[in-house]
Amino acid sequence: MSEKIATRQAYGEQLLELGAEHEELVVLDADLSGSTGTAKFAKAYPERFFNMGIAEQNMISTAAGLALAGRIPFASSFAMFAAGRAWEQVRNSVAHNELNVKIAATHAGITLGEDGASHQIIEDIAIMSVIPKMSVLVPADAVETKAIIKAAFIHKGPVYIRLGRPAVPVIFDTKNFKYEWGKAQIVKEGKDITIIALGIMLHKALEAAEELAKENISAEIINLSSVKPLDKETILKSIEKTGAVVVAEEHNKVNGVNGLIGALIGQNINKFIPQESVAIEDRFGQSGSLDDLLDEYGLNTKNIIEKTKLALKRKS
Repeated sequence: MSEKIATRQAYGEQLLELGAEHEELVVLDADLSGSTGTAKFAKAYPERFFNMGIAEQNMISTAAGLALAGRIPFASSFAMFAAGRAWEQVRNSVAHNELNVKIAATHAGITLGEDGASHQIIEDIAIMSVIPKMSVLVPADAVETKAIIKAAFIHKGPVYIRLGRPAVPVIFDTKNFKYEWGKAQIVKEGKDITIIALGIMLHKALEAAEELAKENISAEIINLSSVKPLDKETILKSIEKTGAVVVAEEHNKVNGVNGLIGALIGQNINKFIPQESVAIEDRFGQSGSLDDLLDEYGLNTKNIIEKTKLALKRKS
């Protein structure tokens, strides 16, 4: 995991590849194409690129119209604005009509860094997941991002794809990686505890598993890139096997993936399952460097290890 590539960069590269093969693909951006990764598509296919200005609500409404006209639009902006400012248009214009619009939102979570709380959305998984008919995907690295963009293009219906700002470790091998729509992926098998991670937290979970192994703790790691649809079968099978779970997410703990997993356990497993959460504890973000913010909010390998040991203690 030495090479680092931003998921937004991989998004832009995959758009360019798809654009060469599919004339029905169009891209919209809210005056942030240099940041979101859509600039290369704009240069290659200017007749299929629409800079909507700093008007995200208009961008989503226009994407809905393009979908009705038979195009397959990818609409991009910072996640705070694509999911936050334009939420009403996403709900009423896109999802309510089950339109084939893909919202690829970059700069999600607190890893946006120095731009601070006004731009750091930590609620987007919750507010997008609650919309009926909306799929919610969170790739962990550049390889998975490209696979998800291709899968979203093929999928019929609205999709929200959560992408980040920083370069992150490349986890998966391009030649061997296979993406299945709506499936959770077990990236490391284990027997003592299940660690469910998504986005930037996956490589930290894998690092934690390496350290835990030195203490003879066997952690099973699940990459939950598909928040909705949720792969209940894979998740439940793993948790029933290990008997304990930690959920690691770069999102508010309130109404995040931790709650989804807790509800899933409560409705399906008839025994006590200790569950711990590595997430943002109902706080807004703040300005700071990437590493400082991750440490400040406990989104690090150390905290995953601590929460794993706490869950195991409760299990015993």
